[in-house]
Amino acid sequence: MSGRSPSSESTATAAPLYEVSRIAELRSVHAAFLYLHNQEMEFRRWQMRLAEVPAPPFGEEARSEWLRQRFVAFGLHHVRVDDVGNVTGLLYEEPQVPLIALSAHLDTVFPVGSPLNMREEGNYLYGPGISDNAAGVVAILAMACALKHARLRLATNVVFLGNVGEEGEGNLRGIRHIFADPYWSSAIKALLVVDGAGADTYVTQALGSKRFEVSFSGPGGHSWSDFGVPNPIVLLARALVRFSEGDVPECPRTTLNIGVIQGGTSVNSIPESASARVDLRSASRDELKKLEDRLHRAVESVWNELAASYRPTDSRAQKVSFGIETIGDRPAAELAPEARILQVIRQVDSHFRIKSVPRLASTDANIPLSLGREAITIGAGGDGGGAHTLREWFDCSGRDLGLKRILLALAALAGVYE
Repeated sequence: MSGRSPSSESTATAAPLYEVSRIAELRSVHAAFLYLHNQEMEFRRWQMRLAEVPAPPFGEEARSEWLRQRFVAFGLHHVRVDDVGNVTGLLYEEPQVPLIALSAHLDTVFPVGSPLNMREEGNYLYGPGISDNAAGVVAILAMACALKHARLRLATNVVFLGNVGEEGEGNLRGIRHIFADPYWSSAIKALLVVDGAGADTYVTQALGSKRFEVSFSGPGGHSWSDFGVPNPIVLLARALVRFSEGDVPECPRTTLNIGVIQGGTSVNSIPESASARVDLRSASRDELKKLEDRLHRAVESVWNELAASYRPTDSRAQKVSFGIETIGDRPAAELAPEARILQVIRQVDSHFRIKSVPRLASTDANIPLSLGREAITIGAGGDGGGAHTLREWFDCSGRDLGLKRILLALAALAGVYE
């Protein structure tokens, strides 16, 4: 039952203060809140089972299928897995637009073969990915079930989205795919992202990042007999030192990191190649561009000095080359202060007396925000820590506050009929 009427547009766009207060008093909403409170043990079971399904970078197929089966079992409509592995399902059978999107990423940072040993001790769940983002995926499943159980009649349809490729070198590929699709891009009018634990923050500013692989290659040789042949490790080291010696602004906060260096086969061999992976981050697109330009200048200056030191006919210099490959690009952006989704979250937090604070972070919301769309990221409730380690944990205590927060925000964004 969709509960559509000619007044759905005005219902879904009422003033946030009035709409949040009105919705919070509805009997069906209280029924949904009670469901979320009473189903905690079931949510824990879902979370443990989900976290045991591997979802390494670019290998989320098994977890996508796990979620697809739950979407179908819980009564969502038009459930499908797209070309990259995103799972979508609609709350109502009629696929009319616009839509409110509720998403959580499926992937983890843990490579193939990582031990996925989950355990439960009291209110604590332990295991890799148990909080980031098994908690978020369970939250969107809880929303689907609570809405169905309480028979909440939303004025706007909702698409539930489990997306791939949020972590690391996934480079937000899942959510990029969604917003590159003409249908979803035009249909989704607001995106509520659930990522990790907590209920006292909301991400309104997208932290931008750019990642590069810098490489030098040469003829290589023996450390004794071929001494003097250009050494790619030395060339790379010079370039990285020059790049890292420059200043970066504190406001807007901007950082650089050299996280991986590879090259060489033995201590007595001149390597044929060497590479490094560089991570640049800033809340400012301009500062990111400045850092990118600085990296190029540092690498090119080392190459130019090498070229100048050899005669044009010297074959050793002719065999040396360098490359700078982009391996990640997350745009910086910011939610407009007057955005309805931000007003709704603040009113919801006021209703629950949550003293929440805005945050700067890199999440799936980066993509729609960079396109000028309304998107915000919040937590799934509870508490968590040890993210991206095998010691990750999630504290289920107080999870229902975070879930109620999500439900009330979703209902206010969509509009609810009495």
